[in-house]
Amino acid sequence: MKHHIHLMIFLLASSIGCQTRIPVFNGDAAFTHLVAQCDFGPRNPGSVGHQKALDYFLNVLTTLADTVSTQSFTEIMPRSKQKVEMHNIIAQFNPKAKKQIMISAHWDTRPWGDRSLSIMRKDQPILGANDGASGVAILLELAKVLHDNPQKIGVNLVLFDAEDFGSSGDSWSYCKGSQYFAKNLPITLPEYAINLDMVGDANLEIYIERISYKQNPSLVLDLWGLAEELKLSGFKKMAYHSIFDDHVPLYELAGIPAVDIIDFDYPDEKTNYHHTYNDIVENCSPESLRQVGTLMVHHIYNQQ
Repeated sequence: MKHHIHLMIFLLASSIGCQTRIPVFNGDAAFTHLVAQCDFGPRNPGSVGHQKALDYFLNVLTTLADTVSTQSFTEIMPRSKQKVEMHNIIAQFNPKAKKQIMISAHWDTRPWGDRSLSIMRKDQPILGANDGASGVAILLELAKVLHDNPQKIGVNLVLFDAEDFGSSGDSWSYCKGSQYFAKNLPITLPEYAINLDMVGDANLEIYIERISYKQNPSLVLDLWGLAEELKLSGFKKMAYHSIFDDHVPLYELAGIPAVDIIDFDYPDEKTNYHHTYNDIVENCSPESLRQVGTLMVHHIYNQQ
């Protein structure tokens, strides 16, 4: 009888250990990174805010990742014709592990609020609290989680520059950072990529993006199924829009089957803050960052 009691205690302890081994993602800590980016002002390429943000990312990631590098390239801005140096940032954890995955977000912001109702402000840069800062905020906090809780697989956190300065109607004029990355792959080819974009909306509704499902249907079903298990209410398990985002060049140019996690309607179908001056901190939420970050953490640590 005593032997059976000890066995039951051991099995219970093992069960509890398995249930608690996945770290907690801190949405409030991630939100401080979102606010910090917005405090620099717009981060459109060539701006003061752009340089300040670059320095901030490098300072944060260098203390956390196994290796941190930048991938620099030059692009000509479509309106000003100014030649500007841009930088992808790569933070690697377990770079020598056999299994490698990639999680990305873009860190630049739109140089023009071209969807603004104000004609006078259409040529001014936007703050990009959601479209720019939100995905990066999750990656920065995820870097802390990975640093504090070593895992067996290789995780590459990639911050793309120059995603958002394209011209409307010309898809390939966007996502210049991911295009350069895909053509000049600076890391071991990952099994797949997950891209986070516009994930801070206080009214979070993340549907399945159709191109993502075509590129990597199994990963899409795994992610949205896991979100359902975790009761992450911001994820909606049904297909909705298609969008040309950083996941497309990754697949088309480098053969990386990539999935885009994005909230299309910001904040909803009737109201639009995307590429306007309402894309501000007040319209974002720590809870939204928590949900997306929690999904990323569970996805990574479930693979141990």
